[in-house]
Amino acid sequence: MSITKESELVGMQRVSEVVGTTLKLMREYAKAGISTKELDEYGANILKSFGAKSAPYETYGFPGYTCISVNNEVAHGIPSENKILKEGDLINVDVSAELNGFWSDNGGSFVIGEDINNHQPLVDASKNILRKAINHIKGGVKIADIGYIIETEAKKSGFKVIKNLAGHGVGGSLHEKPENILNYKVRSNRERFRKNTTVAIETFISTNSTIAVELNDQWTLVGNKGGYVTQHEHTILVTDNSPVILTASNEIWN
Repeated sequence: MSITKESELVGMQRVSEVVGTTLKLMREYAKAGISTKELDEYGANILKSFGAKSAPYETYGFPGYTCISVNNEVAHGIPSENKILKEGDLINVDVSAELNGFWSDNGGSFVIGEDINNHQPLVDASKNILRKAINHIKGGVKIADIGYIIETEAKKSGFKVIKNLAGHGVGGSLHEKPENILNYKVRSNRERFRKNTTVAIETFISTNSTIAVELNDQWTLVGNKGGYVTQHEHTILVTDNSPVILTASNEIWN
């Protein structure tokens, strides 16, 4: 959304603080032996305590309050009491919500307990690439140039990117323009970031796959060539200088 007055900035700061804090607390709560359903309900109660509403649940009728994807799931994983977290699992938690008419989105991938399956290099690459991409964003920068940075840095780290998932505008709704903040460069895209707009920037860094494919449950996405994918996401305010990280409370870079 385009921020035109102080009250809009305050609204975005508040909802972003809520989703960021919820993600941080869910990450700390997640451990081997609990179900993704239990983790989702824990997050739902945090959102409710702030007076916020789950964006996927409210907007799309998603069968959960947060998206929790485990191991080979890329995104939009459905929380389930039958899905029990194990030591060394790769998990992604994506939290988005609405509060007082404002919407914000964030996510992060991490390893449950000890990294016995060596997922941490992929997690670290995703976090570092997101930081580098966001640091290059300011009003007037081409969206395609940020995609170039993400894909180039992924290749340097020995990884690939998922090409059919993207960051997006956020604020007045969960998904709004620009809708094509992709993880690779599209030369024909001449659109630029605009000052005083709020956008969700997210990485999708992969070991094998380049396309996310929907399963029969019509929600869960997996890679077209298997392997693993990590995602990290911040909602930011674009400025003439360094962007403002509105969801900094998630501490995904700590």
